[in-house]
Amino acid sequence: MTTIATNPVVRGFAPDPSIIRVGEWFYLATSSFEWYPTIPIRRSRDLVEWEYIGSVEGAVPQGDLHGVPDSAGIWAPSLSHDGERFWMTYSIVRTFLGRQLDVETYISTSSAAEGRWFTPSRVSGHGFDPSIFHHDGSHYLLNLQCDSRPGGSRFSGILIVRLDADGTRTIGSPTLLLQHPTLVEGPKLFEHDGWFHLVLAQGGTGVEHGVLMARSRELLGPYELDDRPLLTSRDDTTLRLQKAGHAEFVQDADGTWYIGHLASRWLDTVQGRQFPYGRETCVQEIVWIDGWPRLKAGGWHPADTFAAPTGDPIPEVHGEGSVGATITTDDALGVEREAESSFGWPWRSLREPVDEWATRHGDGVRIRGRHGLESMFGTSLLAQPLRESRMRFSTTVDTAPSTYTEGAGIVLWYNSTSYYSLAVTWVEAYGERQHGQQWTGGGHRAVVVTASDRGGARVVATRILDHDRPIELETHLNGAVAGFNVDGAEIGPVFDIGILSDDYGDALRFTGAMVGIYAFDVVNASFAATFNALCIDQFKG
Repeated sequence: MTTIATNPVVRGFAPDPSIIRVGEWFYLATSSFEWYPTIPIRRSRDLVEWEYIGSVEGAVPQGDLHGVPDSAGIWAPSLSHDGERFWMTYSIVRTFLGRQLDVETYISTSSAAEGRWFTPSRVSGHGFDPSIFHHDGSHYLLNLQCDSRPGGSRFSGILIVRLDADGTRTIGSPTLLLQHPTLVEGPKLFEHDGWFHLVLAQGGTGVEHGVLMARSRELLGPYELDDRPLLTSRDDTTLRLQKAGHAEFVQDADGTWYIGHLASRWLDTVQGRQFPYGRETCVQEIVWIDGWPRLKAGGWHPADTFAAPTGDPIPEVHGEGSVGATITTDDALGVEREAESSFGWPWRSLREPVDEWATRHGDGVRIRGRHGLESMFGTSLLAQPLRESRMRFSTTVDTAPSTYTEGAGIVLWYNSTSYYSLAVTWVEAYGERQHGQQWTGGGHRAVVVTASDRGGARVVATRILDHDRPIELETHLNGAVAGFNVDGAEIGPVFDIGILSDDYGDALRFTGAMVGIYAFDVVNASFAATFNALCIDQFKG
C-alpha cells in the first residue's frame, strides 16, 4: 500500500537536511547551530517516520561553543557512506556578522551512525557547507569558497579537493568547479547515468531560496548549468511551504529517487508574514527527464505531500523517557518518533552539553542557575523546538529566590535578543524603586514577565506571590498569539509570536522558535530550581 506523507516530515528546527540510505535505513543529519546535542542524527525506513538515534557528541573539539553569536556554531553537516564507514563533515562558524567569516571545517567517521563518532579532524576549508563525494575508492571534499577581503564575496565559487584515505587532511590544491553570478552554496555531488550531478543551494536561506543543478561528464568539469531551478518557492508567495532549497538526493531500495530539502511554514503575525518554526525537513519524489532531475509532482514548487517508499515502520516509541515530560503530537502530521537521550530528545541546551548544572530530580529536573538569558556563555536553559501553531507547555517550579540576581521559569525563545519569559524571582518591597540593594530592606518573591525584541528587554508584568509553595507556570500558543498563566490565572498581555522568527529584524537568523525552562544566578551560580510535571502538547491549529 502506498503511503501519502505530508511535508514537513521533520517539523520545527530541522534545517539543511543531509539524507543517505544504507541498507534498509535512511539516515538524516541536520544543522544544530549553537544548540546541543551537536548534529542530531535520525533514521527512518520510509522517509516519513523519523527516529532520533544520537548525535556527533564530540563535534566541537574544544568541548563547547561558548562565545559564538546567535545562529553561529555548526552549520550544514553532510552525512555520507563509503561502503564501509559513515562520514560526517561540517563547519563550525565562530563569527559571521561582519565582513570576516571565521569558519573551521571538520570531518569525523563512525562504523555506525548511531554509534561512537571518532574525534574529528580539522581539514583545510575555504568556507562553510562542506560535503564529501566518494568515488572509485577516493574521497573528495566540496566546499564553498569565501573571499573575506574588502570587496570580496562570501559566495565566490564551489571548490573540490581530494582527501586522504582517513579524511584527516586534504591532498594537493583545490579545483574551482563552478562560479555563478547569483549566490550558490551547499554543494552536493553524486553520479547518475554517466553524469556527475552538482546540487547547489541558490539564493540564500530566505524566501529567494532554491535548488539549482549542474552536470558534467568529468568529475572536475566543466559543469553545465540547468536552465531552470529544480526546486524553489520564490515565485509563489501563496505556497504553504516557502524557502524551499538546500537539497540532497537519495534512492530507495527499489531505485526510486527522492530529495530531502528544507522549507518553512509561515504564520500571519503583527510583524507580517513570519516563520517561527524555523527551517524544516521535507521530501519530494524525483523523476529523470532528458538527463535532468525533475520533481515528479511537476514544475519546481515543493509539494505538500509525496508517495513514501515502502518500508517496515519504526517500532512504536512511547513518550520521551525524559524528566517526567509527556510529548503529544498529531500522528496524521507525520510523526518524528523520538528516542531517549541524556534528558530525553528533543530537549536541547545552549552552547554546551548538559552537565552538572541540570540533574534528574525524581520525575523532574533540577537546574542550577548561571548566566542570564542574554549571555553567550553558561546559560542554564533546556528547550525544544516549536512545531505547531497550537501549543501548551506547563511545569511546576519549586524555588526560593532571595535576590533579583536569582530566578527560574519558562521561556518562549528565539535567541538572546528575542524572547518572552516568565520567571519566579525577587522584587523590591512595595513602593520601592529598582535600586539593587534588596539586602538592606524587605522584598518579595514574585513572578515577572519579560519581553525582549529589537527594542531591548523590558518587564511587562509583575505579580507578588503570597505563598512559598511550588508554582505552576504555563505558556500557550494559539496561532500567532502567545500568553502566560501562573497557577491557572493569566498574567501579562498576549504576545505576538512574530518576533520569534527567522525573518524578524535585520540580522541573519537560522534556528526557529523554542520553548523551555531555565534558571539564573548571575552572582554565585549556586541558586537552583526544581521543575516537575513537565508537559508539552503541540497540535495542528
